[in-house]
Amino acid sequence: MRIRATVAAVSGALALSAFVAPAAHAAGGTPDVTFSNMKVNKGSSMVVGTTKASFSVTYTVTHAASLPASDFATVPIIYRGSSVTAPSDLFGSDDAGTCTAASSTVLNCKDTLVFTVGGDSDLDNSEAGSWTLGAVAADKDDNLNWVGGLGTTKILRADKLTVNAAPEPVKKGKTVTVTGSLTRANWDTHKYGAYGSQSVKLQFRKKSSTTYTTLKTIKASSTGALKTTTTATVDGYYRYSFAGSTTSPAVSATGDYVDVQ
Repeated sequence: MRIRATVAAVSGALALSAFVAPAAHAAGGTPDVTFSNMKVNKGSSMVVGTTKASFSVTYTVTHAASLPASDFATVPIIYRGSSVTAPSDLFGSDDAGTCTAASSTVLNCKDTLVFTVGGDSDLDNSEAGSWTLGAVAADKDDNLNWVGGLGTTKILRADKLTVNAAPEPVKKGKTVTVTGSLTRANWDTHKYGAYGSQSVKLQFRKKSSTTYTTLKTIKASSTGALKTTTTATVDGYYRYSFAGSTTSPAVSATGDYVDVQ
């Protein structure tokens, strides 16, 4: 949970002195602003491997005419749980958003979410999946306005898929053995490890074609290993393709070419 870092971002922008958790904000004393059009990573999932990863955030802020833009700062956040005021997890930018005026009361803002993996890691494996978008605004009087329910995003564990088809070359009608492996980022160990027992498609593309067709579906072993056989017919490329899961994205291996003689 990164509540303190999030508040530090708005505090630093306005030289606020107090740390205030989300649940501590009071009705009636909050900056008169609303948030809309928030997008993280241009609407795509955030895929994080075993190194630092950064993702853009854009959003719109509408503020009261009586509240000058120079008198408050904002930070985008993502959180999990039923409420932004009592989240089970919360993460925000370490810096306040940079905004430009679209009108006298509307600001177009941008910021960056940065995740570190390894050492003082921001993420652990249990945090992969769906998150809710939100934001916090702070004014010069130490008032904080926490806003949730601005949309959803996903943080996914990056995965990798390899393939090797043999023998090369092969005679027409003979057996081609296709091996490979499916691994994904482990945010707890900071390394890639086996992604076992997942369904993976074996696909083939003729040399003269740009389209892969599925030959069969197999399951990775408990160690993420893949192995199956097929019959050689024409020159082309073999690959494995994984459709993804709720915690990892879809991924396809680079096709391995086999010359059929």
